Amino acid sequence: MTSSRPSGRTFPADFLWGSATASYQIEGAVDADGRGPSIWDTFSRTPGKVLNGDTGDVAVDHYHRVEPDVAIMADLGLQAYRFSIAWSRIQPTGTGEPNAAGLAFYSDLVDRLVAAGIRPVVTLYHWDLPQALEDAGGWTNRATAVAFEQYARIVARALGDRIHLWTTLNEPWCSAFLGYASGVHAPGVTDPAAALAAVHHLNLAHGLAARAIREELGEDTPVSITLNLHVTRAASPAPVDVEAKERIDTIANEVFLGPLLEGAYPARVRTDTAGISDWSFVQDGDLETIRQPLALLGVNYYSTGRVQHGTPPVGDGTPGPDGHRSSVVSPWVGADQVEWLPQPGPYTAMGWNIEPQGLVDLLLELHERYPGLPLAITENGAAFYDTVTDDGRVHDPDRVAYLHDHIDAVGEAMDKGVDVGAYFVWSLFDNFEWAYGYDRRFGVVHVDYDTQVRTVKDSARWYRELVRTRTIPTVESAADL
Repeated sequence: MTSSRPSGRTFPADFLWGSATASYQIEGAVDADGRGPSIWDTFSRTPGKVLNGDTGDVAVDHYHRVEPDVAIMADLGLQAYRFSIAWSRIQPTGTGEPNAAGLAFYSDLVDRLVAAGIRPVVTLYHWDLPQALEDAGGWTNRATAVAFEQYARIVARALGDRIHLWTTLNEPWCSAFLGYASGVHAPGVTDPAAALAAVHHLNLAHGLAARAIREELGEDTPVSITLNLHVTRAASPAPVDVEAKERIDTIANEVFLGPLLEGAYPARVRTDTAGISDWSFVQDGDLETIRQPLALLGVNYYSTGRVQHGTPPVGDGTPGPDGHRSSVVSPWVGADQVEWLPQPGPYTAMGWNIEPQGLVDLLLELHERYPGLPLAITENGAAFYDTVTDDGRVHDPDRVAYLHDHIDAVGEAMDKGVDVGAYFVWSLFDNFEWAYGYDRRFGVVHVDYDTQVRTVKDSARWYRELVRTRTIPTVESAADL
């Protein structure tokens, strides 16, 4: 893949450069120091759920390699590191007294980051719900949101003001719709009504946790949430196709943006899902609780989609044109007459189309709608099939080109007035890629899963130069850095 955008754009001195990971994808050590099982332990050990039967039992063994891993971050010049905390390390069953060993692990990580001059950005929930809570209904149960509030308090007290930014949830759309509707993610439930209840309880959990963190650490404590907002386009200007796009926008984006930032669910979502749920799980006062002030909105972006009015095929478990693994039950609750169409390439190893302009469009739309809300790119990156070559390097020019063009897209949006203050490349390390196991590699640092040897890829060298100079280097320069 070649670059479609010019090099040389320079970013402001206060723009923050980082990378991101998630606990279940990198930590391993699933039975260490009192950690309880999570839904992803259960799901990945269930035959047929994860490619090749892979699990996160060992992953990239970050739990035992914090010191050298932080040294890699420092060597790359990272200014911030976004990581998630495994709830079941802190509370093995999701409730009750905290596990001292789990808190100590994250406190040590934070101390090492601060000592290295790297700002810790914490995500409290990146999909690995304690299994005991799922056994009681998981995110379909309001009690899970209440438990999340207490968990947030525990972590806030333990890590305190050493944290640069608190993020409550990562991509609640995936937790709700891939976890409880299509079932291609843990816990593997296929019940559209359950997915809608999960949406609300995730939103409620965010509000409860944001409020709790500020009660513990002060009203000025920076709290955020990260959403994977879908950039979807109608296949034609025909009214039926435009209406199909609007249905997707509602169930993909508005069920989060509305309550989080406007204090209300869109009327359309209730109309579109009237035959599935009466939304009686929304109680008085919930929307006020959910709408907490945000220090910024985290935006995860990878690709775009295209839809038309039509009847989608029944999924068979293969990747679908919506970018997700398909299932006999659609994740697009209330959008039964919407058909996803293949996108033109080029593509990543995930089968996702590469379209930097989609990121520009998304950022501009958010800025126009919420002009006073700061934004950050909390995930952006690409999976390819990387190997260590005879020269001991990992040459990944396609990833370099992807990062080059998407970072330039961020700069273009900033030139047009959008307040974007940070960029986090996904991911720091190759890791467990959820239902795809270890087949796809997103990292800018290669990991040999047999030996756990880390090799800095050309993309990481290129990113290090970008951070050092604040100017986008050419794609071709990566092989010589």
